[in-house]
Amino acid sequence: MTRAGAGDPRSPRVRPPLREPSSHQLRLFLVLAEELHFGRAARRLFLTQPTLSQQIRALEDRLGVDLLRRSSRRVELTPAGQALVPEARELLAAMTRLQEVAASFAREARGHVRIGAIGGEAAMPYTVAILAELSAQHPGVTVEIRAVDLADQVEALIRGEIDAAFLRPPLPPVLRGLHLATEPRVACLPANDPLVEQAPLTLAQLADHVVVDLPAQVREWWDHWTVNPRPDGSKVRFGPQVADLEAMLLAVARGQAITFLPAAAGRLYPRPGIAYVDVTDLPMSSAALAWVPHHREHPALAALISAARTVLRRDNHLAEV
Repeated sequence: MTRAGAGDPRSPRVRPPLREPSSHQLRLFLVLAEELHFGRAARRLFLTQPTLSQQIRALEDRLGVDLLRRSSRRVELTPAGQALVPEARELLAAMTRLQEVAASFAREARGHVRIGAIGGEAAMPYTVAILAELSAQHPGVTVEIRAVDLADQVEALIRGEIDAAFLRPPLPPVLRGLHLATEPRVACLPANDPLVEQAPLTLAQLADHVVVDLPAQVREWWDHWTVNPRPDGSKVRFGPQVADLEAMLLAVARGQAITFLPAAAGRLYPRPGIAYVDVTDLPMSSAALAWVPHHREHPALAALISAARTVLRRDNHLAEV
């Protein structure tokens, strides 16, 4: 087998043992096969013409066949070169697909995320949507939902017992979060309370009612929820102290006190002896996904936050809290 260069015949050349071509060499060959001109191909590839020529000769040596006929005036594909063009394209396409699949797995987070939820927060539409998005984006992340009580919701995050939580703001400064939804707040009264028949109510009408209390560590949060002090400056009278939602509802059902909850509680926690009543001047309730800022580098937690952002952008109400 002979080569022609600048019109001069060359003596047969002994080739080295066959080797697999590199993807780089195949890409150079395909560009040259399109241009059939070393100068134009070299310019497209940002290479010098001698460098391109050397790479093509190296490819021919690796394959053991001449791919091109060279002369001073033209470059032509040999039958072997023509046959290898579609094969090279298919091989490079397969390698691109392989890299894309590998990259998708490299981007995919793995690990375990522990998510706290107060009461029915785990069943709320935004929670369901976020967890579904997390599963779709990062199937390698496993999720554990843990019930957290009202008194320990923030401390469980700070202590690292959970990685994130679906909570009801306000959030303390040590936490960061994403606003998920807003809904009305309602009063939860004993079903036999005479005021139930007068609904909707005002805070002034509830001024004489004792309110269920929570432990001191969530005092600021509970003052917000009970509107303490009231708009007229009066203080809320607190009654029995509880730590979780079930105990709170039991205290109301027994007629010991009233409480304030998100409107969704009427759907999620129907109880004998309890009535959920609209209060016209109660502030709205918001829901948030919360986490400790310096923990967000945890891959599984970062994946959860990313999934939440995706859902919120899709629903057009992404907001930081």
